[in-house]
Amino acid sequence: MPIRESAAGVKLSKTWYKTLLSAVELGLFTELAKGPANLSALSRRLGLHDRSARDFLDALVALKMLDRRDGLYRNTAETDHFLDRAKPSYMGGLLEMANARLYASWGSLTEALKTGRNQNEAKESGDVFGALYADPDRLRLFLAAMSGVSFGATQAIAAKFPWKDYQTFVDIGTAQGMVPVTIARAHNHLSGAGYDLPEVKPIFEEFIAQHGMRERVKFLSGNFFTDPLPSADVLIMGHILHDWDLSQKRMLLEKAYAALPMGGALIVYESIIDDERRENAFGLLMSLNMLIETTGGFDFTGADCQAWMREAGFSQTRVEPLTGADSMVIAIK
Repeated sequence: MPIRESAAGVKLSKTWYKTLLSAVELGLFTELAKGPANLSALSRRLGLHDRSARDFLDALVALKMLDRRDGLYRNTAETDHFLDRAKPSYMGGLLEMANARLYASWGSLTEALKTGRNQNEAKESGDVFGALYADPDRLRLFLAAMSGVSFGATQAIAAKFPWKDYQTFVDIGTAQGMVPVTIARAHNHLSGAGYDLPEVKPIFEEFIAQHGMRERVKFLSGNFFTDPLPSADVLIMGHILHDWDLSQKRMLLEKAYAALPMGGALIVYESIIDDERRENAFGLLMSLNMLIETTGGFDFTGADCQAWMREAGFSQTRVEPLTGADSMVIAIK
């Protein structure tokens, strides 16, 4: 492909992405989930200016994010399912966070590549999680984004892992609680918990109550760097290890090993990079996102993770694909 065409493609993909992010921010898909609407009505309800509204909506039609028939705009089946905030299948939280935080930070990727320093709101302090957890609005946005990231993978974990062999589980770094809700709902014999910092508790309990799971899923408060991990038959770390440097990764795996009973299992799920580092572009880009977001985090291959798990003491390890770019690495004590 000629350089000019390639550059044009990159520019187009960036404008495509931002158009989608703005549609999510405006609540466009949530509004259309109530029913089809014409240009005038939709512009009025979303507060769109006359100059921009038609091009914006028709661009989304051309991008296959909306449908238009007889002058009425409507969601596609996919946007109706995944981008309507009123549905439990909503995955737009990640896009909301990308719009509010990540999109601007990625503009400094070149600087990050040259300096190795994160480029987000914690650029000076280096403590991104301290900055996020200190701001209730940002924290709620971040935790909702983590639910969106986890939704598909968690459903696959609920279906693929042999839960019949276990009774209890704890989701480490649980965020809103999407993981324990999904797994407990799929397996009635299980009792579960979410483990996170104290600031997360009210958001977690609100989410659990909305899903009618207060009797079977509880919140455990702690800091996985300073406290022992809670004990259960199965521990889950989803999109956790990639936040930290290698020594911290190893420390968390050692803590998981210590907390599990003999025969217990650890599930690590991430956008696991393929061992040849040639195929999973999303996993590699996610690792660059860790460069933007954290001081030492990076994504890794299944072979990497299995080696660290065995160093921690686990006797059996395996990698299983989930959905999209995500896989889980399972370790048995």
